[in-house]
Amino acid sequence: MSSERAIDPMPPIHRSSMAAQAWAGHPLWRRVRQLLKGRAPHTWRADPVEHPLMLRRALLLALVALGAIIGTDYMVDIMPQHGDDWAERGLLVLFAILFAWVSAGFWTAALGAWVMLRGSDRRAVTQVLRGEGAKAPIAADARTAIIMPICNEDVPTVFAGLRATCESLAHTDSAERFDFFVLSDTNDPDARVAEQHAWALLTEALREAGQAVRVYYRWRQHRTHRKAGNVADFCRRFGAGYRYMIVLDADSVMSGDCLASLVRMMEAHPDAGIIQTAPRAAGHETIHARILQFCSRVYGPLFTTGLHYWQLGESHYWGHNAILRMAPFIQHCLLPPLPGRGSLSGGVMSHDFVEAALMRRAGWKVWIAYDLDGSYEQVPPNLLAELGRDRRWAHGNLQNSRLMFEPGLHPVHRTVFLTGALAYLSSPLWLAFLVLSTVLFATHSHLVPTYFVKPYQMFPIWPTANFKLMLTLFGLTAVLLLAPKVISLFAIIVKGDARRYGGAARLLLSALLEFVHSVLLAPVRMLFHTQFVLAALTGVKLAWKSPPRHDAATGVGEALRRHALGIMLALTWIGAILVSSAAFQWWLSPVLAGLLLAVPISAWTSRAGPGRWLKARGLFLIPEERVQPMVLAEADRYAAAFGTPPCFTDAVTDPAIHADVLRSIPLRPPTRAAKAQAQVRLVARAASEGPRALTQADRLRLLADAQALRMLRERVQAGEVHRDWSAHQPLTGSPSAVEPASSTTESVASAH
Repeated sequence: MSSERAIDPMPPIHRSSMAAQAWAGHPLWRRVRQLLKGRAPHTWRADPVEHPLMLRRALLLALVALGAIIGTDYMVDIMPQHGDDWAERGLLVLFAILFAWVSAGFWTAALGAWVMLRGSDRRAVTQVLRGEGAKAPIAADARTAIIMPICNEDVPTVFAGLRATCESLAHTDSAERFDFFVLSDTNDPDARVAEQHAWALLTEALREAGQAVRVYYRWRQHRTHRKAGNVADFCRRFGAGYRYMIVLDADSVMSGDCLASLVRMMEAHPDAGIIQTAPRAAGHETIHARILQFCSRVYGPLFTTGLHYWQLGESHYWGHNAILRMAPFIQHCLLPPLPGRGSLSGGVMSHDFVEAALMRRAGWKVWIAYDLDGSYEQVPPNLLAELGRDRRWAHGNLQNSRLMFEPGLHPVHRTVFLTGALAYLSSPLWLAFLVLSTVLFATHSHLVPTYFVKPYQMFPIWPTANFKLMLTLFGLTAVLLLAPKVISLFAIIVKGDARRYGGAARLLLSALLEFVHSVLLAPVRMLFHTQFVLAALTGVKLAWKSPPRHDAATGVGEALRRHALGIMLALTWIGAILVSSAAFQWWLSPVLAGLLLAVPISAWTSRAGPGRWLKARGLFLIPEERVQPMVLAEADRYAAAFGTPPCFTDAVTDPAIHADVLRSIPLRPPTRAAKAQAQVRLVARAASEGPRALTQADRLRLLADAQALRMLRERVQAGEVHRDWSAHQPLTGSPSAVEPASSTTESVASAH
């Protein structure tokens, strides 16, 4: 590949100021600070809430509360002492909270089903795309930056999906309104070389195809505040040049029509600050991933539609596959660190929920385009990868709960912070409920009934078990948990869409197998989420790593090591029941079985071979597999065509890789004085001691300095280097991989 620049790695800088407003903190602390400093913290006021929306939300709250009251009342009648002792009271408190949580999920899904079966939603943000609105021209000044923040990701997955997205957008009539940015926080030198090479190949392929799509690449030398810091850094440098910003994840794939539709919706809704799509899961072939994809595709739309019904313009932002209005985002959505020294202080981890809350506080609405096609993402390929993701989410959602009392926030977004925390706090509550119920059962199983409770009582009072109430409460709980799934399956079959899932019989069989899988994994997730909550609250250090973007199998040894605690807990639990109880509590069997079978389930469901076997037989099939969208097919094709990614030494010894790396480094003036001397010393040490003597920081410095990298390359060509450089074989030593012309090298060197 030629070293001439088909496109600069970065456009001209168009700076804007992005400053953060300090958190006001808890209301009591605000008053203390006001007395100490003599002023109140600055706040923003939310727009008045419309009365119809208040009625919707009040209805939801009333339904959830009513369900919790009825369920708890049944539970009181079932208990032996009817809630008279402390243990039963504690159990009732836990039951009321958990039953309300389950009830909230049920009613959200029920509202979603009502909207879906009704067939139309006049309040949907996508209504503007009906008829001529779907092809309305995008104004020339409505420029959009599509950014993809990445950090040590799987390069084939990232750039295959990005290329498919770029080409899909190029086939629309709006491609010139968009610019793509790959924003790298990668600190692995080998991964960075692979990114630079892949970016060069992508830009060259787009240029040769004559497609009017620009893709820029920027490596951030100083990583601060993770993804939120990366996005904020982009906004400061380039945000003033764009009206909108679409954020992608490393595994995101979006069609060109979807991207253009997001801009059209923002143009048609001048009060919208964020429009979030509902990404569909696709991509992996392991059993675990296929089950997650199936659940997301079959049951997910029901819950997303229900969220939209009662949230409307105060909705979620999930941090990717969404469009944001640039100016208010820059003005209002920079996140300062949370004050304090505890584990829930510091940089905001789950930044997306907070950014949505701040956008709404500033008067801009946040919507979910739940019925917009063309937005896709991947799911974790195995259970351990899913749990690793959940650990970050658990910490971030608990951290966000500190912001519930920030002034000016909309009540719905305060509720989002609360429900986000409860999504993980519910696990230790469930565990406490199960343990306490076990203790109560063991205690009462040894008690001798009292038949005569009053003096001179003529007839005994026989102990009774209210089996009718027990069955009623069990049935009510089962309805709340299973009804949304049944409604989803019913809606798919009634609308004639079952053939897209392999037919009605295969759809129902897949749902049954998914139910068994979810029942067995529920106690495993409960135990891990409990650990995550305790780790977040006690300050145990949290590792932040990117999840695998490819089919990654879990070894039996690794599964045994990660699930050993659950197995020990289950065995201890069984032993305690056998020793302390007159009868075994068989209703705990699914919980104990899930913990005992976690190792084979975790290892076996991480395999891609059995997943393909199920796919060939039409099980866990999703519509995107039966008729694959073009953008996903192209992403798969490009990912499969990726060869072995290059490494750091290839950037020095391989002429084509070296040229690609040089293209990705922004032009800068030559270094001078002390920096120039340090540069010469680094090059001399790298040449004389070989690549193994270089630290990770040394390698990253070379990859960011075109002049130093060129100097080292010249030493390698002259043979004045350590033998480890000479022993490395070029990765692309083919006739097409020619050395850059000396004139080009000299001209680039003079520019630096």
